[in-house]
Amino acid sequence: MIDVKRIEEVMRVAVEHSSADQLEVLASAKETALTRFSNNHIHQNVSETNMGLSIRAAVGQRLGYASTNRLDADSVKAMVDRATEMAAHRPPDDRFISLPSPKATLKRDLVASSTVDCSPERRARQVEKLIRVAEAGDLTAAGAFSTGYDIIGIANTLGVMETTVVSDASLKTVMMAETSSGYSSAIAVDVDDIDVDRVASEAAEKARMSIDPIDIKPGPYTVILEPDAVADMISFMAFAGFGALSLQEGRSFMKERLGQEIVSPLISIWDDAFDDHTIGLPFDFEGVPRQKVSFIENGIAKGVCYDTYTAAKDGVESTGHGLPAPNIHGPLPLNLIVGAGDVSLGEMVKSSERAILVTRFHYTNLEDPIKTTLTGMTRDGTFLIENGVIKTGIKNLRFTQSILEALSCVEQISSERQMKDAFLGTIYVPALKIRDFNFTGATQF
Repeated sequence: MIDVKRIEEVMRVAVEHSSADQLEVLASAKETALTRFSNNHIHQNVSETNMGLSIRAAVGQRLGYASTNRLDADSVKAMVDRATEMAAHRPPDDRFISLPSPKATLKRDLVASSTVDCSPERRARQVEKLIRVAEAGDLTAAGAFSTGYDIIGIANTLGVMETTVVSDASLKTVMMAETSSGYSSAIAVDVDDIDVDRVASEAAEKARMSIDPIDIKPGPYTVILEPDAVADMISFMAFAGFGALSLQEGRSFMKERLGQEIVSPLISIWDDAFDDHTIGLPFDFEGVPRQKVSFIENGIAKGVCYDTYTAAKDGVESTGHGLPAPNIHGPLPLNLIVGAGDVSLGEMVKSSERAILVTRFHYTNLEDPIKTTLTGMTRDGTFLIENGVIKTGIKNLRFTQSILEALSCVEQISSERQMKDAFLGTIYVPALKIRDFNFTGATQF
């Protein structure tokens, strides 16, 4: 395992060498291993170890940046000098006030030795189990199983010095028949928490059930979005409007709507890096402790998240949501949570006279951040529900839908939630039943 003390020493070298008015050092190191498989065979096993340093120097209100993956003392000092020189020649940024001062941060244990030490042989054995399920159903499996860990360190000349280590494991697979496909995934801090049997059986069942899908006309339908689809939708929503910079620049759907009901009262969305169902750093990429932030509470728009830069403009405290500098996007949530409901996915299906069940979305893009208009396609398991029963697979559909309007039409939320990859970070989401979801086009597959 990479030596955390070495990372801290490198940051000290940079801070102590600085001649800038203020200096920030962001250190990152990671070891990642990946086992890829397709056509029911493992075809690649790769591993990577990398370390890097990003430096932000402030000379008055002039900011300069430099980065390197050479961590010997001379190289680090040279990058500090380069960032400082670049700052001296750049125009001042009158919105920059100061780097953050140190604050006490809570610790969180996010390292599993089983993940850090996971061998290629162990990943291969787990992938073999999945492939055997595919072969038993006359299906072809493809996907990837990854394990690894990240070390993040942040220090500045005002006294911030923080480091943390996070391990993570991820399994994703698509199983295919001649006319169908099914998808499933899982992520966790501890590789032992990856339920390979569940992932394999879910993907296989979806592929089997959607063989020979039928055509269905586009139009408004009641949909049941499973967690992967919900994660995609909420991630775009967060990117569009949950950060303070988007609100300050007038491009957030939250603009002039804080305190108002903007979606169904069934919907609550917040960010909490310390929730047990997230993989959250205890501090942000400026070294500020992460705070829990409520964005939507029972349908009401409550607030946005801040970094030091945007907080200074509004005269508030940073909520610990800064991203690595330089950053054009502003602060963003990395540990989103959507509140649970009180029904099971099976009960959602049984309560539906006619609906479409969606496993996940594909090729999604945000067309209008103010209206939250999202477009994309269904993929890897789309089904027609009639009279409370999943009848058949259907060919994939294209949708164009306002996220706000969709969340205003939520009828049911599942009690079970799953942690998924988000646009950034992770998101813990339930399934959603939504009426009048707008499908605008059909496909031939």
